[in-house]
Amino acid sequence: MLYILLYPLREFVTSFNLFRYITFRAAMAAITAFLISLILGPWVIRKLKELKIGEKISKNDSVQLDRMHEHKKDTPTMGGILILSAITISTVLWSDIFNRNIIIALGATLWLGLTGFIDDYLKQIKKRPKGLNAITKLTSQIVLGLIIGCILYFDAHSSIKLDLPFIKDVSLNLDGFFILFVILVIAGSSNAVNLTDGLDGLAIGIVVMVAIAFSVLSYVTGNIKLSSYLLIPYINGSGELTVFCASILGAGLGFLWFNCYPATVFMGDVGSLALGGALGTVALLIRKELLLIIVGGIFVLEALSVILQVASFKLTKKRIFKIAPIHHHFQFLNWPENKVIVRFWIVAALLALMTIVTLKIR
Repeated sequence: MLYILLYPLREFVTSFNLFRYITFRAAMAAITAFLISLILGPWVIRKLKELKIGEKISKNDSVQLDRMHEHKKDTPTMGGILILSAITISTVLWSDIFNRNIIIALGATLWLGLTGFIDDYLKQIKKRPKGLNAITKLTSQIVLGLIIGCILYFDAHSSIKLDLPFIKDVSLNLDGFFILFVILVIAGSSNAVNLTDGLDGLAIGIVVMVAIAFSVLSYVTGNIKLSSYLLIPYINGSGELTVFCASILGAGLGFLWFNCYPATVFMGDVGSLALGGALGTVALLIRKELLLIIVGGIFVLEALSVILQVASFKLTKKRIFKIAPIHHHFQFLNWPENKVIVRFWIVAALLALMTIVTLKIR
């Protein structure tokens, strides 16, 4: 909004020329989102406590896990509302809000945020322990993926080719499978972050690192000179997603202030489903879907641990892990919670660096 309003006035106020630079607006978006989260955080937490919207520990999954997390009982949840508010306000303020990529990314985030909000609302207010059933949540993700897939597939300026990391001038044409692929990315990324959100600060810390990597990828993909130099496909207008990713970064850091161990608020499904979908959407828009597997390696590992555990138990009646998702497995190995969190963060940071390095390995 500020870009739309103030940049045209640069002839009268020369300092407004700063708004032409995506790097400046991205930095300001990150700072703005951080301050919104930091300032509104105490008020949001207080309101959640007043409404008695707190974490329920006994989920009938594991008595041992319930005992481990007993101290988290009644900690306010649905704090993802704070994250989404910070991302939305900051993105609207500092990005080109008429940019197609911004509209799609922000729309996808709010769509899945609403899905998560309804799920949390049913759990917390209507006292339905399961919230939305799995089919309903998956349907929401599929419909969103179908909409985004169709937009990209039928847009003459969009590519439906899959960019392959480490290989220059080679891409895979998905053709008729493209829309199905989009649905898979949206649903997979959204659910993977949701599964990871089980320890204080774990999911949001990793989201911050992925957002940093995607900020870099979005910037170079939308810069014709840099993309040409790095031998990656140039996508017109994708540079604005740098501002969106920076907003995720700032909002995530602000939320982590309150969500770090020991957490005083949890994000709930309203945050985890939305953030996962946001990252998946950005990967689709900048055509770096395969790099999402690397940069979001922890999310992939968490989702795979659940899939393998369920499949193994159904087929052999034996479990691969002590419990899934895998972060709880390490707790059952007597790792302190904060050690699990920090070590997962370290791996996520290395994966983010590796993802950025792939830009030069071609």
